[in-house]
Amino acid sequence: MKLRPTDLRLLLVMLATVSALWVFAWVADEVGEGGTQVFDDAVIRWVREPDAPREVAGSTTLGEIARDVTALGSITVLTLVTTAVVGFLALSKLHRAVVLVLVAALGGTAWTFLLKELFARERPRLVADAIVSTTSFPSGHSALSAVVYLTLAALLARLVERRRLRAYIVGVAALVTFLVGVSRVALGVHFPSDVLAGWTLGLAWALFCWTAMTVLQRRGTVETVEEAHEHAHEAPG
Repeated sequence: MKLRPTDLRLLLVMLATVSALWVFAWVADEVGEGGTQVFDDAVIRWVREPDAPREVAGSTTLGEIARDVTALGSITVLTLVTTAVVGFLALSKLHRAVVLVLVAALGGTAWTFLLKELFARERPRLVADAIVSTTSFPSGHSALSAVVYLTLAALLARLVERRRLRAYIVGVAALVTFLVGVSRVALGVHFPSDVLAGWTLGLAWALFCWTAMTVLQRRGTVETVEEAHEHAHEAPG
C-alpha cells in the first residue's frame, strides 16, 4: 500500500514528535542524576567574563543583544504575538483554528510550568543579581518560543503554496527560537541542558498541535483556509 504525500508527511511529523519527547526524557534523566552539571557549569563560565561574571564574554554589546533577543521569548511578547494572530484568525473566520492556537499556547505554558515545579532545579549561581522568579528546568523562554513561533509558523505556512516560502517561514521561526535559547545561556540565567529540554519540549508540543490540527481539518472539525475564504465571500456587506 502506497502512502499519499500527506499521509507520509503526517507520519514523519509524528516520528519527529516522539523523537523530541525522547530527547527531552533523556535530558531530564541526565539532569536528575547530575550527569550534565559539569558540562553545564563549564559552558556558563565560558560565556561570561572571568573577571566580571555579570558581563557576557566578548563585549557589552553582546550582552545588550542577548537581553533584546531574550525578550522575544518573554510571556509579555509571546502573549502579544499570540493575541495578534488570534485576532487575525477570528477576522478570517477561522474560529476553530483560534481554539487550537489558544490550546497550543496555554497548554504549552501549563506543561512548562508544571515541569518546572516538578524538577525544581536551581538557577545558575554565577550571575548573582539576575532577576528570575521561577526554577531552571526546563527553560520557559525556550519552550514557549518553540510552542508559539513554530505553531504560528505552521499556520502561516498553510496560507502559501510555494515550498520555498513555507521553508522560509518555518526557518525564521526556528531561528528565533534558537536565538532565544542561546540568549538565556549567554545571560547566565539557564544551563544549556535547561534550554535543550525547553526546545525539545516546545517542539514536541508544537508538532502534536500541528498533527491534531491536520487530522481535525481532514475530518471537517477545523476550518481550512479555503473554507474561510468561501465564508468571507458569502458574508453580507
